[in-house]
Amino acid sequence: MNYLVAEYRKSEKCNRHNMKTITLKPLVLCLAVAGLGQIASAQNDLNLPDVSQAAEVKQRIALTDIVIKYHRPLVNGRKIWGGLVPYGKVWRAGANENTTIEFSDPVSVEGKPLDKGTYGLHMIPNQDSWTIIFSKTNTGWGSYSYDQKEDALRVDVKPRPLAAQKEALEFDFEDLKPTSTAVTMKWEKLGVPFTVSVKDADQTLQNIPGAIERPRSVYLAGFGRRGAILFDQKDQPR
Repeated sequence: MNYLVAEYRKSEKCNRHNMKTITLKPLVLCLAVAGLGQIASAQNDLNLPDVSQAAEVKQRIALTDIVIKYHRPLVNGRKIWGGLVPYGKVWRAGANENTTIEFSDPVSVEGKPLDKGTYGLHMIPNQDSWTIIFSKTNTGWGSYSYDQKEDALRVDVKPRPLAAQKEALEFDFEDLKPTSTAVTMKWEKLGVPFTVSVKDADQTLQNIPGAIERPRSVYLAGFGRRGAILFDQKDQPR
């Protein structure tokens, strides 16, 4: 009889232990999942410097603002053209996210019309000629998701050698004129310019109705400077 009681108590103790083990397993699993979630959240919140640092350049042409946002990879002793950046393939014109270019008004690029807006800027490098691509998609990562169907405009331009090497990629506004500029990508020993131009007189005419609604003193002051340029351009033979 004592033997049976002892065995019963032993069996009951074992069952309680198993129940505790079964109950603890989901708890441990939940704690593990919560811990992983906290680690992932911490990684997302962690702000680390990019190897290819972010940059932004801006230029006003007449009344039109041009803004380029990009990342600046370094040469770092590597072969760039035909190496890190292969010929004949779409390239992000920078590093990390899409390089973007924004126009506050309609413009012409290499003589071809392009509506105002923000575009993903891509390039196809070749030894003698480059293709500059303005994509309607501007939120991708690099050129991996690039789709030619989203092209707003393509133009072909000629690259040129630089006098001095550029260790970090940069965009510059060269040959600045009242109604145009050459937007130039520079990296390693190569520069790739494309001309952006605007119709200053047409933009000024569009602004006149709004200007008339301003106080007379402000309107006259502005019109004296802009109006002289406007009518001088409109009176020129075409």
